[in-house]
Amino acid sequence: MNYSLYLITDRKVLRGRELLDSIEAAIKGGITLVQLREKDITGYDYYNMAKKVKKLVKEYGIPLIINDRADIALAVDADGVHLGPEDLPIPVARELMGPGKIIGASANCIEEAISFQRQGADYLGVGALFPTATKSNTEPVTLEQLREINKLVKIPVVGIGGINIQNAASVKAAGVDGIAVSSAILGNEDIFTAARSLKKI
Repeated sequence: MNYSLYLITDRKVLRGRELLDSIEAAIKGGITLVQLREKDITGYDYYNMAKKVKKLVKEYGIPLIINDRADIALAVDADGVHLGPEDLPIPVARELMGPGKIIGASANCIEEAISFQRQGADYLGVGALFPTATKSNTEPVTLEQLREINKLVKIPVVGIGGINIQNAASVKAAGVDGIAVSSAILGNEDIFTAARSLKKI
């Protein structure tokens, strides 16, 4: 799995632009994985949106991860699910989804990272590294802590939280397997070019 440029969707930063068109532009710009992240919508709407996104990413051979909802990930045959602290426990999600699906987990300290690896997570999203407007209630993580987590776990680590064209190189220098971004690509006027610029880094 290529985690190098991991796109997390957020329709708020699109300012009314169409989600599927925006994801497609980002794919053409070089993103390697899409996480569909939807809050405050019904399960029915989330499922229907996930179906459309799955159809699109499949055409380009890009994996799809569903945020929070293992049921929706299974229903649309997504490649996996990303779990936060208030979601299903990793072992329960694994039992539901089976060994062939990817399970990611959000960690913001060494203890969590080691625990989630032990529980069977396939990769970790570690942050928030920088201030971010797309997610509230995030615990800050320093680049030094990120480097330390990356050394201590054997599964892939993706840096997340406020990453943009100005600071992406410093995250990469911590030795991570990838960066996860939302507004740095989807909030840009030119989504394709924003993705391509981050891909070069």
